[in-house]
Amino acid sequence: MLCRVGSVGRCATNLSPALSCVASRQKHTLPDLPYDYGALEPHISAEIMQLHHSKHHATYVNNLNVAEEKYQEALAKGDVTAQIALQPALKFNGGGNINHSIFWTNLSPNGGGEPQGKLMEAIKRDFGSFEKMKEKLAAVSVGVQGSGWGWLGFNKESGRLNIIACPNQDPLQGTTGLTPLLGIDVWEHAYYLQYKNVRPDYVKAIWNVVNWENVAERFQAAKK
Repeated sequence: MLCRVGSVGRCATNLSPALSCVASRQKHTLPDLPYDYGALEPHISAEIMQLHHSKHHATYVNNLNVAEEKYQEALAKGDVTAQIALQPALKFNGGGNINHSIFWTNLSPNGGGEPQGKLMEAIKRDFGSFEKMKEKLAAVSVGVQGSGWGWLGFNKESGRLNIIACPNQDPLQGTTGLTPLLGIDVWEHAYYLQYKNVRPDYVKAIWNVVNWENVAERFQAAKK
């Protein structure tokens, strides 16, 4: 009997036919930060970074693994109702893992300043100037109602840059089709310990640690 889920699978002959194909998958793990927790100070405190990464992001990773395991069980049983019921957990925790994995690399203790080359050319073409792009992304991020993200993304169909907000942990590409280049996390856990309820101050400060080299690399990859 051939068993295939994606490109990897194994067959357990001692199970009932409905459970005979069990997908083998590699569990998601919390990515290491490319810098120390205190490296982004004074703009983002070490306490925030430690909690944000080792607690909040870790929770998304753990819950994603649990949801995927339950989903694989539902697939094996042919339980469509359970598969549908698990979609919110997969979207929320999967999005949380995707978003934060991008976010950490979007930041750098050597960040700030302005992008160069093709990325800067695209920003000027699509927004008029670098400052206008910053103003628009800041306004969209600050304006998120409740929790969510502000994004600079690339539209492959139009070949242009777009700015958009996503609620909660909705992943940009999975919900809008835009390729994520730069994300600003405006969940309160990203800033409240340092900036309290003054979200605009946090968004203003984050420009000092934006890793434009990483954003430019994502832009070049998105155009291929």
